[in-house]
Amino acid sequence: MRIEMGVLVTMLAIGSAAVAQPQRSVQQDFEAATALSAGDDHAAALAAWQALEPRVAAKPRSRGIVLVRKSRDLVALKRYDEAVAATREGLALLPTGDKTLSADRFDAYLNLAGLDQQTLDYASAADAYRHAEQEAATAGERLAALRGLIRTATFTDPATATAAAARADAVIAASPIDNPLAADFASAKAVLALNTGNLPVATAEAMRAVKLLGGLTEKTDLRDVAARSNVALAMLLAGRKDEARHYMAMTGAGRMPDGQFDLGAAMTPPDCGGEAGLKPEQLAVVQFSIADDGSVLLAEPIYAEGGRTVALAFARAARQWAWSAEQVKAIPSFLRYNARVELRCNMAFPRPSITDGLLADLTRWSAERGAPMADAPENPAQALAGQRAALAAAPPAGKLPALIALLNSPVVPREERAQFAAEALQAARAAQAPVTGQLALDLDARLNGVADQWRPGTFRRVVAPLLDQQPYAGDPRARAALRLLLADEERNASDRMAALLGQVVDDPTLPADDALRTGAQIRLASLAQRRGDDAAAKAAFDKTGLTASQCALVGDAPRMLHSGGSFPEEALSWGFEGWTRTQYDIAANGHVLNARAIVSYPPFIFTKAGAATASGLVYAKTYRPEGALACGANTSNVKFRIPH
Repeated sequence: MRIEMGVLVTMLAIGSAAVAQPQRSVQQDFEAATALSAGDDHAAALAAWQALEPRVAAKPRSRGIVLVRKSRDLVALKRYDEAVAATREGLALLPTGDKTLSADRFDAYLNLAGLDQQTLDYASAADAYRHAEQEAATAGERLAALRGLIRTATFTDPATATAAAARADAVIAASPIDNPLAADFASAKAVLALNTGNLPVATAEAMRAVKLLGGLTEKTDLRDVAARSNVALAMLLAGRKDEARHYMAMTGAGRMPDGQFDLGAAMTPPDCGGEAGLKPEQLAVVQFSIADDGSVLLAEPIYAEGGRTVALAFARAARQWAWSAEQVKAIPSFLRYNARVELRCNMAFPRPSITDGLLADLTRWSAERGAPMADAPENPAQALAGQRAALAAAPPAGKLPALIALLNSPVVPREERAQFAAEALQAARAAQAPVTGQLALDLDARLNGVADQWRPGTFRRVVAPLLDQQPYAGDPRARAALRLLLADEERNASDRMAALLGQVVDDPTLPADDALRTGAQIRLASLAQRRGDDAAAKAAFDKTGLTASQCALVGDAPRMLHSGGSFPEEALSWGFEGWTRTQYDIAANGHVLNARAIVSYPPFIFTKAGAATASGLVYAKTYRPEGALACGANTSNVKFRIPH
């Protein structure tokens, strides 16, 4: 009996304690979530913030704080779309006049800017950095925002970047900073000067960065490599080759006694033409890092000739490159995290822009209705305020041209662009615009509505459902455009690509001479060429009605009879190694024409030598009617190695 009573008393005591235990306050749980966020268990931190959300649902200010802080853990977990959505929703709930929330607003904008910069959406990143600067409470916070603003606005609005650099100089003068941070700003200003054509300033700022980091010593980290590479690039562009190679030698680039850095297994520059309208003469220098699995972790433009759109187009192409596991093992680890290459567009199969063609339908239709689209301004950044004013002043029925002007601007942030596209789509549907024009706007709205469209599979996830949706499913040209866009995303899955292209070619409702059908046939010819099926390549290309100058499209490629080339003396004297991917035409008499390097490592060191080596190749003579080329845009690699 005593035992039973003892058990009963104990149970009652436990039950009483459980009932009496007070519930944790919202403040206590908020502090616990904050502590978790400061640690490494971001999944636990996210769960803590999510548990808090319903408890503060009736308090907009508190909910805004929770959402903004939750977004940091979403970023750490690489759930980028959710992070952006939480940040935006949270910012909208934070009272703008509440100075006590400046720190949260600053963190939120800096968070958004970092995400946009990582995805190469520099217009959105620059916009977020501007807002972060306005919320900054300390010199350190202002400098963090200004550093990002200089780097991103360099490739969207150089005038804004220049003004930001001046503000940063004023902050630094009033609040001295350590040498590494000062070097970061000097490097950012050097890249800005490079891209605005001011080579003396670019050289001076790049050299100042090197000096701030300790000078040309044997001690080298990633900051040193970037700073020295900037000096070398500025000097090479200025024709100071000997000095440039001295700085290049001190970066480690081109010097690989303990490994090799070869062309990637998948390392093709962007096609000429396309959405960015790339031209063969344009070039860019892109910096990137390679992950353990061979994919590209980050890529950013350093320099470009031909405009800001060019720089970002080349960097976006680099995000898709890959190296095999064996290649990654052979690359010196130091080079993997700070590699730079010089790039030009690929001419093998220049592609017309699909979305430009869709928008052209909309432009023609609008002009026929007496509402022509405005021409692109010479300076998009300066024109932006006027374009916004034009939209605000436009009557409801006449907003479409004003919206299209903003959509065509490269300096409109991604999320705002998505809103403009959605509004334009609504107006186009109401006015019964061509279905293809509606599709262009719908694609713009959907793709700019996601934060990580560069990730594999995202494009397909967003775009593929449109194939089954009206009015696109019932329109032959809209269906064809969607299939071509999806096929271009399947470059590493030839079966899926061929199936999509076949659907375009076999669609009886698509006019025989439609440009989209021709585009599909060009791509099918390219696929056949890659797998060595000359007959299929020729058959596909013959249907386009275009000039058959591609090697595999007119039979076997000419046989190489002689190769040559020489190692550049300057590179040999400095001990540089490297490679180029060259592209050239082969005349019917076997001689090489129009040789050009489309990928060069290190930048500018072997570019001319690679083209010269290709120019010295001799192929067997072939018969071609009317003196046509035996082979156009043939591609081969040239390696420059020093025996060790």
